[in-house]
Amino acid sequence: MARIYLIRHGKPASAWGQADDDPGLDATGRAQAGAVRDALLALPPAERPVRVVSSPLRRCRETARPLAEVLGVQIEIDPAVGEIPTPAALAPEDRAPWLRRAFAGLWKDVDGDLDYDAWRHGVAESLVPRGRTAVFSHFVAINGVVSCLEGDARVAGFQPDHASIQVLDSDRGVLTLVAKGREAVTRVL
Repeated sequence: MARIYLIRHGKPASAWGQADDDPGLDATGRAQAGAVRDALLALPPAERPVRVVSSPLRRCRETARPLAEVLGVQIEIDPAVGEIPTPAALAPEDRAPWLRRAFAGLWKDVDGDLDYDAWRHGVAESLVPRGRTAVFSHFVAINGVVSCLEGDARVAGFQPDHASIQVLDSDRGVLTLVAKGREAVTRVL
């Protein structure tokens, strides 16, 4: 059995619709990244992650960096744990309203270029072979994984806070949710 930690990135320096479409962390987010590192290092040695995987986006990479540095490992970048793909025809200013509609509905009803229900299952499946790993991802991807594991058809079934840690186990090709992390209200602009 392998323990996997699925972690939402720390608080970004800007939100959707602002000037930076790939923001890094603000001061709070940097402190949260340090707190994630400290929480994972405080685990018994047999439960600590030995690998660090991140979404390609800067806010995830910056949240992962303190842990990777202490562990002495490279951050493995994996688009499979990245942000939900935006439909190609959607203008940037229409992303927030699209996400608001998606958050209020079911995975099977999310409109766009791809099968978002299959996308969430793909995110979950990408975690199965990871081994003892800390995976830094996003609100929607984390909701996708948790909803798969709980059999919940809703897109936003829970509200993982910035830097919250979801604990998963992978055993013989089966992924299970051990514990959800801290929740908070996340607002889509």
